[in-house]
Amino acid sequence: MRLADARVLITGASSGIGAATARAMAATGARLVLSGRDRDRLAAVASETGGRALVGDLTTDLADLAERAGPVDVLVGNAGCGWAGPFPAMPDGTVERLVAGNLTAPILLTRLLLPAMIERGRGHLVFVASIAGAIGVRDEAVYAATKAGLLGFAESLRYESRGIGVSVVLPGVVETPFFERRGAPYTRRWPVPIPAERVAQAIVSAVEDGRPESYVPGWLRLPAMLKGAAPGPFRALAGMFGGQPELSRRAEPGSTP
Repeated sequence: MRLADARVLITGASSGIGAATARAMAATGARLVLSGRDRDRLAAVASETGGRALVGDLTTDLADLAERAGPVDVLVGNAGCGWAGPFPAMPDGTVERLVAGNLTAPILLTRLLLPAMIERGRGHLVFVASIAGAIGVRDEAVYAATKAGLLGFAESLRYESRGIGVSVVLPGVVETPFFERRGAPYTRRWPVPIPAERVAQAIVSAVEDGRPESYVPGWLRLPAMLKGAAPGPFRALAGMFGGQPELSRRAEPGSTP
């Protein structure tokens, strides 16, 4: 799909992967509609990229966002939130917040935008998931579950939305404000966090080349394949390293900040 002059809606666009994607999309000549909760940061990204800023919370303002965005050719569902720690210690309300922001919101927003794409016979959906959704990650059970749900949703949509592209991007550790906001710093020496720009370029390539699935960095496909082909040995190896290295997506949390 050609991105030049396409209208692209990016959620969670105020910083991190979302802001990097806005810059990458602007370089293709796309017309940007940028969604986020942080008014000042979103305005700065919009000014830099020539996009239109729509301030709002995806968990409450979806219908309003879809109406204000207008006909959308490409949806980049990037907004999300995280929490790290043992599942029994998760504070009240956190499960609901993660499910609402990471899974329910992109599903409902797709439901609002997809019919018009199908009617026009043109469109592409990109969901920023996580390697955590493919292999699971210790101390991030709910986050991993929401991303696994997003992967299943996207896979199912491919079978029923003929003519509409559906892509998932599965990043590993990314240099964004995710860590400080989730309340637990990233302390591992490996894998080394990658720049958000690498994920942004994968998102652009997913649309331009029609790629259904992209791992960033690419070697993350190997543990996902191993888990699918040999789950027993995979779990044994994971146990040796403490129950999965911390490989989940590090994007701007939040329910679209």
